[in-house]
Amino acid sequence: MDPVGRSVRFLAKLDPSEPHNFITPCKKINESKDVSVFLVSKAYTDIMTFTFQLNRSMFPTKLPDGESQAWPIGTDGVQFSAPIRQLQELLSKLEDLIQEVPPDTGPRRFGNISFRKWHELLAERASGLLRDCLPAELLDMPSADPEGPTAEAELTAYFLGSWGSGQRLDYGTGHELSFLAFLAAIWKLNGFPTSDPGVEERAIVLGVLEPYLELVRTLIKTYTLEPAGSHGVWGLDDHSFLPYILGSAQFAPAIDETDLTPEEGSLPDAPDPGGVAKATSVERERRTNLYFSAVGFIYDVKKGPFWEHSPMLYDISGIRAGWGKINKGMLKMYDAEVLSKFPVVQHFPFGSLFSWARDPNAVAPPTTVHSTSGPQARPNVPDVGPSTTTRPNVDAGTRAPWATAGAGSRVPSMGSTAAPWAATRRDMPPSSNTALPDASRLPPGPMAPTRAPWAASKAPPPGDVPTKAPWAK
Repeated sequence: MDPVGRSVRFLAKLDPSEPHNFITPCKKINESKDVSVFLVSKAYTDIMTFTFQLNRSMFPTKLPDGESQAWPIGTDGVQFSAPIRQLQELLSKLEDLIQEVPPDTGPRRFGNISFRKWHELLAERASGLLRDCLPAELLDMPSADPEGPTAEAELTAYFLGSWGSGQRLDYGTGHELSFLAFLAAIWKLNGFPTSDPGVEERAIVLGVLEPYLELVRTLIKTYTLEPAGSHGVWGLDDHSFLPYILGSAQFAPAIDETDLTPEEGSLPDAPDPGGVAKATSVERERRTNLYFSAVGFIYDVKKGPFWEHSPMLYDISGIRAGWGKINKGMLKMYDAEVLSKFPVVQHFPFGSLFSWARDPNAVAPPTTVHSTSGPQARPNVPDVGPSTTTRPNVDAGTRAPWATAGAGSRVPSMGSTAAPWAATRRDMPPSSNTALPDASRLPPGPMAPTRAPWAASKAPPPGDVPTKAPWAK
């Protein structure tokens, strides 16, 4: 699947007149090779399609008078349907649950132990919460198999996976992915009303996803949740990714229903991307834009220079081709850094709504460090995955998926210790290394590849040199 998604795509809904076999979702990704199977599955196609839908809905809209309508957080131009308001009520109930489980005041090294109690209460009350806020006819949709589960079993699996790990006391992009799947599952079950393209999707983003992200940030701060994985300066963000996709779309050029999704340019009055490194700009924009709202949370929980604790976002802030270019890169990066990484997708469960079955139209992806960083198959264990799902590419390394290196450029043989754009940058200070010679500096685990070139230095790049994102030409 094209990870940019410039054309209009829509996630298919179930036909209510046809019987459907629901399946209790279960784990399928147990070894790194399973990621390659996932990337050609129907589940992957559906997730990306729904992501494209939500993303396109947040682009400003061309109006008949030649003006454009932007879609900021809190805009009066978006009407919320009954299902959206019911999901808002669900989020409100979960926020109230925090009051029942105050954080533990005892000494601790990592996450607050009270989060486990919050998670236990959530699991105990999940069915009641869903039934209070979702239509019974949706939850009780029967399976064609009399012995099979109802739709509630599939919805519950993704709902419970959306709130971090009570065992590990952490939260990350895999949990965010689960909530995206929860909303997409409701969509597939005809839980949202039919409307003009983009209308209900826009309401989902601003009426449900945005409040969800705010609730998650409250959970992170209340229970001091750890990042799931080892992101930090090695990736885009410790916890979330979707707000960077959707927030960059909010500032991109206006479109109508027939336009392809723009790949460059910005709304005329959009702020400069470099504003993410300025606290005053972030504070001004975070109330209305998802991208700056996510950056604002980083300012809330991290100290020190922005270029030092968030080098990838700082690098992206140097894009000169506009927010459309940033949006295109974010979509590709989500595909490569979230959906293609074993540590992120290993816990995602598969049922009937998000099927492990192969998409007959899928194109097999190349094998990269992102999908191979995980447990390998043991000897004498048969390979059950299709042999056509991988096309080894020894030079793929950790290059950013949208890097535009010239012909013949190659990723350094150090692989996971090389900066994604090491082969393309021309503006690095002479003293900076494009590869990390000391592999011991890498954090544990397979989340290490996305290190910015100057992360090890004590000062940012020269002020007169504009920063360049991995996909900048």
